[in-house]
Amino acid sequence: MTSQTLTDSLPYLDPALPIAARVADLLDRMTVEEKVGQMLQLDARDDLDDHVLRRTVGSILHTSPERLIRANELTAQTRLRIPLLVGEDCIHGHSFWPGATIYPTQLGMAASWDAELVEKVARATAVEVAATGIHWTFSPVLCIARDLRWGRVDETFGEDPFLIGELASAMVRGYQGEGLDDPTAILATAKHFAGYSETQGGRDASEADISRRKLRSWFLPPFERVAREGCRTFMLGYQTTDGVPITVNDWLLSDVLRGEWGYTGTLITDWDNVGRMVWEQQVQPDYTHAAAAAVKAGNDMVMTTPGFYEGALDAVARGMLSSSDFDAAVARILTLKFELGLFEDPRLPQDGLDAVVGSAAHADLNLEVARRSLVLLENDGTLPLSPVAPLSVAVVGPLADDAQTQLGDWAGGSGQAGWLDGQPREMITTVLDGLAGVDGWAVTHARGADILTLEEDPRGATFPDGQPRPPVVVPADRDDALIAEAVAAASASDVVVAVVGDRIELVGEGRSTATLELIGGQNALLDALIATGKPVVVVLLASKPLVLPASVSQAAAVIWAANPGMQGGRALAEIVTGAVEPSGRLPISFARHVGQQPTYYNQIRGQHGDRYADLTQSPAWAFGQGLSYSTVSYSDLTVSSGPLSVGDAVVGEVTVTNTGSRPVRETVQVYVRDEVTSVSWTDRELKAYRQVDLAPGESARVRVEVPVAECSIVDAAGVRRVEPGEFALLVGPDSREQSLLSAAFTVA
Repeated sequence: MTSQTLTDSLPYLDPALPIAARVADLLDRMTVEEKVGQMLQLDARDDLDDHVLRRTVGSILHTSPERLIRANELTAQTRLRIPLLVGEDCIHGHSFWPGATIYPTQLGMAASWDAELVEKVARATAVEVAATGIHWTFSPVLCIARDLRWGRVDETFGEDPFLIGELASAMVRGYQGEGLDDPTAILATAKHFAGYSETQGGRDASEADISRRKLRSWFLPPFERVAREGCRTFMLGYQTTDGVPITVNDWLLSDVLRGEWGYTGTLITDWDNVGRMVWEQQVQPDYTHAAAAAVKAGNDMVMTTPGFYEGALDAVARGMLSSSDFDAAVARILTLKFELGLFEDPRLPQDGLDAVVGSAAHADLNLEVARRSLVLLENDGTLPLSPVAPLSVAVVGPLADDAQTQLGDWAGGSGQAGWLDGQPREMITTVLDGLAGVDGWAVTHARGADILTLEEDPRGATFPDGQPRPPVVVPADRDDALIAEAVAAASASDVVVAVVGDRIELVGEGRSTATLELIGGQNALLDALIATGKPVVVVLLASKPLVLPASVSQAAAVIWAANPGMQGGRALAEIVTGAVEPSGRLPISFARHVGQQPTYYNQIRGQHGDRYADLTQSPAWAFGQGLSYSTVSYSDLTVSSGPLSVGDAVVGEVTVTNTGSRPVRETVQVYVRDEVTSVSWTDRELKAYRQVDLAPGESARVRVEVPVAECSIVDAAGVRRVEPGEFALLVGPDSREQSLLSAAFTVA
């Protein structure tokens, strides 16, 4: 039969028909087995022939370039030839494609406080991803990072719901472009819906002990925003909330997401959520009951639970499900495939990939993002270092020249995909590379310390579902010989740059940490370097905020670099030499001690005292903080006068002055305090921000605006509303109360 005859005889293959008609025709032709298969997304590293030919899966993930071609060949052999949706964790760049552009992690990007820049990153990522035959990224993460022990803090945009909403919306726009018919558009995924990050003891995917009111107050608003703005897919978290796995949480999925918000997009489980209800959470007796519950709850795509196929069919045979129970989910999946145009063009890897993947334009964008991701936390005036005067620089520390660690999690060498050990070394500029490239500088290098070794978990190499169990981290011992070598290099230098932090073995799913301290020999190394009396610039190259030793109070400067991506070393050299002004601001607070958890700025008012008996409660560095090489003052804050109503906006103006001798990009932060609330609430919440560029000595009158409708709380009944009364508009350079100017306004 020719393709023309097929088009004539099968309406779903006719691109001239409306998508709804094509979906209805194809759905009507499908057997129950084919419907169940469409709801499955399976790992392409496993038996592809079985996935596609027997189970007729709707989607695959973690596919190498070669297996992607093979999967498409197999799809052509199936009865209905329904194309595959190809998904991948393209988190901060095309994570597992050789030679792709790897940007700073999401937390690093958040330090830019720049939604437009984040949108550009997502757009550039989509261009690379789409060119390689992948249609779907499991990004962005909208989780709120509140416990720094959690292993996935680096994947978040930090601790504030408003900033998360701004940046996540930008990322969704970048991924999805002008619409799915755009060949460079890919599906965005808002994850992990919802409350996944509110863990017990920082332990990944533990029970989220979180009320519905608390969810509505802080955890749901970023998701609601991207749902209403058109994010096409949502991923459901691993955890249970109030004892109910999110996968079968009718209140979240049906009442809120599908009901209140009117969300019509596609839901996908996280990795083996359906199976975990059986073997991990033990709330379902077998895969038959788990599959039936997942379908009834409204899940569309089931990620990596192969037993869902047999379980769902068994549920039909036992009368627990009917064939029509799969129709809504399958229709949503097919709609995505038709909107992407996959029936006409399966979007396989393009020719000329080298001109797209890892392009020079994307490298330039990456450098700009890396610059904006770096946060100068302390500086005694040592920085910037002169790039023209002859200078001897000792670059020390176990991460000074660790190219793959610099990329962070969800990147070539982070272990989630088996076909890639790391990204090409020549694409990565480490801190050592960057500083060694400064003309006129004499740079020496010493490792100074080791961080960790690994041992196999005594419970075995795999979890019950066959997935690899992470090895056990054993902190490395202090090595006096390595320290002596580093001290000798420091003593012979004019300045020391010490690069410390964490490694991939301490980061990610199932890799939460009980401590926030630098592990291995790193604290001893810093103590010894600072004791030399040489100016020490500490570069914390770490996935998340860590606790630095007391000796760092005597360091010349401290820079947090997150995981700054391929261009991180070059960006750091530009910041250190003053070629670029530091402008990053913290999207998350730094603890002084792990026992302070949580340290996020917008905590609920009311407790006995304001400190621990043995330690302050204030963070080491707070949300919004970050230094420049200049100084900035705020003055003369005014707000719109007269009582305001819910339909109005409170308008403030503040004078911001560059009082120093260098140019500055200042992030003007706007918080709101509701003075008296009917239920307990946070003391202040970020509601807006503006970035202004000021020349030395320049002043600007900055106008800020906050809709009164955003000055809301969630009351005891779980209803979000604006309560009349007195409010304060708080404006300044960071979230600390002493940093903020205050002006009162009234809501009638």
